[in-house]
Amino acid sequence: MVVDRSDKYRKMVQRGKYQRLYSYLRSLQAQEWRTSFGEIEAVVGFQLPPSARLHRPWWGNQKRSNGHSHALAWSVAGWETAEVDMDGETLLFRRRHPKAEARPSLDEVWPVHPTAVWPEGLSLRREDLYEERV
Repeated sequence: MVVDRSDKYRKMVQRGKYQRLYSYLRSLQAQEWRTSFGEIEAVVGFQLPPSARLHRPWWGNQKRSNGHSHALAWSVAGWETAEVDMDGETLLFRRRHPKAEARPSLDEVWPVHPTAVWPEGLSLRREDLYEERV
């Protein structure tokens, strides 16, 4: 049985404490959102815990899509935190983009040669195909 973890995390965030932050970030069209802790509190509808103002790791991004509910909210929404200023109580949310896998085109793997034209340097002579082994 295959479990779709991303769907489970999304459903968990939609039911969680930081659901409003998740929804807000999903609705943004911008690639970045520079904000303050106070603005985030206005979005979520409650005060952030004291640890958000005291400990920089509270704003850390998760490597996987699991962990703390607040980090899960922005991660599942497709965002990450950056430039966290604990003294100024500001931070930057930046949209995460999936890394595009560079795949070579068929023409790069198997070059196209015009019909009836023998590629230069290609030979089917026995001497060219087999090296003399001494």
